[in-house]
Amino acid sequence: MKIAVYTGSFDPITLGHLNVIERGSRLVERLIVGIGHNIEKKPLFSIDERIELVTRVTGHLNNIEVRFFEGLAVDFVRKCGATAMIRGVRPLTDIAAEFTMTMANRRLDDSLETIFLMADGDYAHVSSTLIKQVAPLANDQQLARFVPEQVIADLRRKLK
Repeated sequence: MKIAVYTGSFDPITLGHLNVIERGSRLVERLIVGIGHNIEKKPLFSIDERIELVTRVTGHLNNIEVRFFEGLAVDFVRKCGATAMIRGVRPLTDIAAEFTMTMANRRLDDSLETIFLMADGDYAHVSSTLIKQVAPLANDQQLARFVPEQVIADLRRKLK
């Protein structure tokens, strides 16, 4: 497998996201992180800010590319020339939704495979929604347990 795509809103990128990116990058020659617009969520960071944040925290990985996409993830994956989508899965909370999405994606394009990477135990509870709830109350040291340290100042600025 040469190219895979990991999609999400990454608003903001969390340590859980970064863990999936790092692990996924070891499986393929090139991993494209696709930052999409989730119509069900009101974003904290703009698309450009999210691209910059993800690029910043993945700078130590030499086979990562960060791109914005609109529309269906399967269309984006196909346009990237990828053969697989990587999905991070947290125990219990994501299984049903990810299963449903995988079945829908297979109906849309059965040539694409989905690879599930189970969340590392330290990050199984972390979500961008949780970050937005915890950040106003947590100090920087506490927040660094959930998001990359390079993101904390940006997160603080956004929440003021």
